[in-house]
Amino acid sequence: MQAMRRGDFAAAWAISDAILQQQAPDSGKRPPRHLQRLWDGRPLAGKRVLVHCYHGLGDTVQFVRLLPLLRAQARHVTLWVQPALLGLLHGIAGSDQLLPLHDGEPRSERDADIELMELPHYLRLTCADIPANVPYLEAPLPPRILVPGQGLRVGIVWRTGDWDLSRSIPPALLKPLAGLRGIQWVSLQWKARASALPALDFARDDLCEQASAMRELDLIVCVDTLIAHLAGALALPTWLLLPEPCDWRWMIGREDSPWYPTMRLFRQTHRGDWSGLIETVARALSALVASRASS
Repeated sequence: MQAMRRGDFAAAWAISDAILQQQAPDSGKRPPRHLQRLWDGRPLAGKRVLVHCYHGLGDTVQFVRLLPLLRAQARHVTLWVQPALLGLLHGIAGSDQLLPLHDGEPRSERDADIELMELPHYLRLTCADIPANVPYLEAPLPPRILVPGQGLRVGIVWRTGDWDLSRSIPPALLKPLAGLRGIQWVSLQWKARASALPALDFARDDLCEQASAMRELDLIVCVDTLIAHLAGALALPTWLLLPEPCDWRWMIGREDSPWYPTMRLFRQTHRGDWSGLIETVARALSALVASRASS
């Protein structure tokens, strides 16, 4: 994790190789699916490969970009993916077949298995050669809902899933954003319980509809959750709000992301200090509104 945060992927893969070689034989006691190792270290060239998606929806959106690199070696690639993503990933490059993920065994003939987030290790990905051609997902243009000329159209997400609340911002801390002029706020927050912002609800259960609705926005301000990955994969301007410490994929000391060229990173300067980060975002939004007005 430390090597990945530094962007030293080569060092990370060397460590991963050593772990893979020391892997104990299957004892019948399996960890949670997202912690299971499926790839045994052997080459996948010329094989029929089943790619499992055992992590979160955002992880899947981020790493499906690697499928064409796998498909360039493999004879056939089947993506066993979360049902919620089937419509969004229909026709995704690098996959010959999409199957809905479930708790049983997949009905797919294959020669090898690999978990989607094992692909960076298998492909020996480096920070410099991350495939970052965006957009790599497609969504239809939305019907016009927002009123033109009512200011910068900004979508916001302040809460992640309950499994990691350190990434979520308490709604009350968003109040400094509510007083900004020249902004038309739009909520992309699923199952919003409360918000300090007067925002039109743009949250959708269907991810194809959600992706389409997001295309009407000028900017998305988001915590580290699925919507951030979806916005990045659609090449939408995105400001990502990160806790300290943040997940390895955002690395350290960067305001940009090699994964998503249209994304800007805002980081806590001290652990748990969302108030300071929100003040920084408020100043940046005011500057953006002023810039738009002058141009």
